[in-house]
Amino acid sequence: MRRTIFDLDVLRTFSTGMELGNFAKAAERLGRSTSAVSAQLKKLEEQAGTPIFRKAGRGLALTDAGETMLGYARRLLELNDEAAAAVHSIELEGWVRLGLQEDFGETLLPEVLGRFARAHPKVRIEARVARNTELLERVTSGKLDLALAWSDGAMTAHCERIGEVPMCWIGPVEGPLGWHAASGEPMPLASLEAPCLLRTAATKALDAAGISWRLAFVSASLGGLWAATAAGLGLTIRTPIGLPAKLRPLTPATLGLPDLPKLGLVLHRAEAELQPAAARLGELVMQSVHEALVSAH
Repeated sequence: MRRTIFDLDVLRTFSTGMELGNFAKAAERLGRSTSAVSAQLKKLEEQAGTPIFRKAGRGLALTDAGETMLGYARRLLELNDEAAAAVHSIELEGWVRLGLQEDFGETLLPEVLGRFARAHPKVRIEARVARNTELLERVTSGKLDLALAWSDGAMTAHCERIGEVPMCWIGPVEGPLGWHAASGEPMPLASLEAPCLLRTAATKALDAAGISWRLAFVSASLGGLWAATAAGLGLTIRTPIGLPAKLRPLTPATLGLPDLPKLGLVLHRAEAELQPAAARLGELVMQSVHEALVSAH
């Protein structure tokens, strides 16, 4: 039996197109023509020996084989990029100070730090999990090299908008929610301490919809907020990223809740040109966040 050897360049085009949700955008990012991208996708299906795509309305969706291929493509590209970084930057040294939201502390942080440490064992990383205000203050004052933070539109001198994440109402997986807008009772809201971008978004949406609310639980930490929401003390608002297994996004219509806007996500940098170690870590953070955003959508 002939051994199949997948083309990494083709896999990168495939992965990029799925990440962006559009292969025309992938062609632009990768510096290729749309016809070249189409030829690569055709080559991928030939190498796989099975259809990767299926018709879905006016666009394309992945087949079961395509979903499997996408997972392996990301893993192969990740290993390839990690190997290239390790070989080309084997003497990378120094230390990097990274700040990020609690939402990413248990999902993004271990994966990013593990990959970075394997490729650059001589670099020391100092990670700080904090709220938006503190992260922006620290990156602006030079106490952090990088900060991954939710955005209310405020920008620092050197930052890059990564994308937008849907905000959603969150409730427990098990047990009755115990509240509906039609009841006329104030909605029990579980929230982080102010100032909090998501708390503000929740109260604005409820006020605009004419729904009364009360603060049923206030926490200083995201872990406390998750615990209270899972226990049924109140409903909260967050994004699907990093959502614990005991919680689930709620469909607004089922409880008479208002729809919510999307939340911006930004990577802030202390300087326009970072030191090599910080720049490399920033690349890994961006890559992992893009993958998380694809999953969230």
